[in-house]
Amino acid sequence: MSEAKVHSTTLSANDFDKRLQSLPADDYVIQTRHDTIALGPRTWLMGIINVTPDSFYDGGKRFDPAKAVADGIELVEAGADMIDIGGESTRPGAPPVSVEEELRRVLPVVQGLRRTVKVPISIDTYKAGVARAALAAGADIVNDISALRFDPEMAALLAREKVPVVLMHMQGTPRTMQAEPRYTNVLGEVRDFLEAQIGVALEAGVELKNIIVDPGIGFGKTLDHNLILLRGLPALASMGYPLLVGASRKTFIGKILGAEPDERLEGSLAAAVAAVFGGAHIIRAHDVKETCRAVRVADAIRFGMPGAQR
Repeated sequence: MSEAKVHSTTLSANDFDKRLQSLPADDYVIQTRHDTIALGPRTWLMGIINVTPDSFYDGGKRFDPAKAVADGIELVEAGADMIDIGGESTRPGAPPVSVEEELRRVLPVVQGLRRTVKVPISIDTYKAGVARAALAAGADIVNDISALRFDPEMAALLAREKVPVVLMHMQGTPRTMQAEPRYTNVLGEVRDFLEAQIGVALEAGVELKNIIVDPGIGFGKTLDHNLILLRGLPALASMGYPLLVGASRKTFIGKILGAEPDERLEGSLAAAVAAVFGGAHIIRAHDVKETCRAVRVADAIRFGMPGAQR
């Protein structure tokens, strides 16, 4: 799909209905160590727990492990189908932290939540050492923003442990990604990158059924790049892998609305609903209760209510 086609937004009502009907509605079943993730005609919600002092929105709010665990429980009660725990900020310009420091931050939270919630737990890391320890502590999924590029041991670890992995696109590193990101065809290049990294994962022995893809909204993209990707999600959803989208409270929403991170809820909900209609299977969000409600309505419009009279 070319960017010219993605930019075309003039659709008749009939054309729009046909586009919705043509979106992939495949069922994906991902078996984790503690639960089964059945992705199909219902969008799953991944609640965010950042155990960092400097994340762009919630940095410092959950730096205390007990607070992070309590908030994680609240997210599950609010509707989160899974929890994503991160111990290193990946905001633009963020410096890396050591494996030891990242483990100090995340392990008590993984352990605490594993004892108290039944939903799958994801560890947001690109370091094999952190992933290994978090999996041993009870995590189910590895969410790797580098798509296996930053740590040569990650792919082999995932293959050996037989756990699901999120492969995300990013241009550059968190420290450099927003330094004039450029693409000739952002949608095509993101798709090509994901296909290539899927190949790396499969070659290492990661099972095809354990791969989830993420276009990396806000990671090495301008405002226009992010909008093109959100409009072009059907092309990514048609790759044949579960699609995760995380646009919650990101800078591009702030640019559209002229709003700071704590004023971007409505924009985040709009992006989440757009992602549902684009074919996303998982929405990663800070505001789980509100996103859950918005996504539930979007799912009902797209798929219909189970048992409803037609």
